Amino acid sequence: MTYDKNTPLPEYLASSATGNFFLLAGPCVIEGEKMAMEIAEKVAGIASRLDIPYVFKGSYRKANRSRIDSFTGIGDLEALRILRKVGETFGIPTVTDIHTEPEAAIAAEYVDMLQIPAFLCRQTTLLVAAAETGKMVNIKKGQFLSPGAMEHAVRKVRDAGNPAVAVTERGTTFGYQDLIVDYRGIPEMRRNGCPVILDVTHSLQQPNQTAGVTGGRPDMIETVARGGIAVGCDGIFIETHQNPAEAKSDGANMLRLDLLPDLLEKLTVLRMAVNAIDR
Repeated sequence: MTYDKNTPLPEYLASSATGNFFLLAGPCVIEGEKMAMEIAEKVAGIASRLDIPYVFKGSYRKANRSRIDSFTGIGDLEALRILRKVGETFGIPTVTDIHTEPEAAIAAEYVDMLQIPAFLCRQTTLLVAAAETGKMVNIKKGQFLSPGAMEHAVRKVRDAGNPAVAVTERGTTFGYQDLIVDYRGIPEMRRNGCPVILDVTHSLQQPNQTAGVTGGRPDMIETVARGGIAVGCDGIFIETHQNPAEAKSDGANMLRLDLLPDLLEKLTVLRMAVNAIDR
């Protein structure tokens, strides 16, 4: 499924002929060109076979780190150029995070969707700056927010003149070192009239570890993803890596790349069943 840049991104995300979900997937952070291209090629192939509209995800910089010595990136422009090359090589849209207002215009030159990190979802000037680029904006729901509160974040983007907006569920803080997904929030956020995405892998993080490195439960990825499809999320977000144990960021909750095809096949079967029930 090739992405035509003349087609609005929301239309592409809804373009599956079978009514399948769309997918945002890739590494947590761009570690280099070779790894990014390998992941994109693998995921694009399986997504095409299963009729899944696919957006390659990769952060060009990780600004929110627990420790000052944590890996943040290979350099902004180098990583952004890799994101552009991925999109051009495989004919797929790309998405990356932004953290400050000036980053919005810079990143928009290289990617098709701008993502607002969960901790920044209430930053009005950041949301407006992203909206004003004309790119689709994906807002991650803060771990501290109710699903209903995301109405205001969506409205900020729309009031800035940009109707192309999505929201992402990524778990809610549960105690000091865990997150939980409240699946009631997915249909509630769909009432905003925009796509709702379930970020499966970040929902399985175990933050605030004393070592300063976030933990995770990748063994529960399929469980959480199945739940999201069952309750009607429009898209799935999964971070994946050839070898999560060697990943430079968020390896503890990422899915090993060679396990992704089987998961997507199962989720596609489930989505077709849900579609049949909802007819």
